[in-house]
Amino acid sequence: MKFTKMQGIGNDYVYINCFEETVKDPSAVARFVSDRHFGIGSDGLILIRPSQVADCEMDMYNLDGSQGAMCGNGIRCVAKYVFDHGIVNKTSISIATKSGIKYVDLTVKDGKASLIRVNMGSPILQATQIPVVADTEQVIDAPIQVDGQEYHYTAVSMGNPHAIVYVEDTDSLDLAKIGPSFENHVNFPDRINTEFVQVLDKHTVKMRVWERGSGETLACGTGACAVAVASILNGHVSPDTPVTVKLLGGDLQIFWNRSENLVYMTGPAVTVFDGQIDLSFLGE
Repeated sequence: MKFTKMQGIGNDYVYINCFEETVKDPSAVARFVSDRHFGIGSDGLILIRPSQVADCEMDMYNLDGSQGAMCGNGIRCVAKYVFDHGIVNKTSISIATKSGIKYVDLTVKDGKASLIRVNMGSPILQATQIPVVADTEQVIDAPIQVDGQEYHYTAVSMGNPHAIVYVEDTDSLDLAKIGPSFENHVNFPDRINTEFVQVLDKHTVKMRVWERGSGETLACGTGACAVAVASILNGHVSPDTPVTVKLLGGDLQIFWNRSENLVYMTGPAVTVFDGQIDLSFLGE
């Protein structure tokens, strides 16, 4: 089976063109190809499928085989793939996801998509829709007990749920210990992605992310969007200009247009390599 390895600021996935290939058991394939020792190595699997309602569909799976709703870095790579491979011959693209249709604008250099801007839609702040267990309609700077320690978090969904926690220093965190405790906390019935954020100035924040089903990753696009929204709600950054979100894999520019209530994410997408893999032992 043919595949392409792509990454958006270090958030890497294996992409399969399902305009040409058929994947029978995406969860099993995701678990195998994501393994960095016995497979290809990635944060998960993304299938690029035909769509009846958009130019294409993005169907994503985490490295543990669980299906994901949306991936901000992944959708930029999907847009690059369908443009660079001639599946779509325009610079404004619609991509269907499990969290709705997303609209993407491409900057093209030497015939290839380079910088990609994604309309990530409206942030969801209602606790029941995220979902989080709470006594209030929204969760902004709310206390939470994790591993015997009190933290404060803000809950935002960008098609998948995020808990944003502000800390003094992201570098010193033991994310492998605290990440799973947040992910599986009783307040989060569908588990949660957790961003630990250090505010650098009124326009810049730094974050590390623990993704549900994947663990710590170098980047999370929906997480960066949720962080920008939460940082504005908590008064940490200016509400009227783009926020630079610094992740381990690189920077993303996030702008929350509050008059439209839409979040825009701008960042790169890179093709790492193409290859073929024998998945016959999985029944593929």
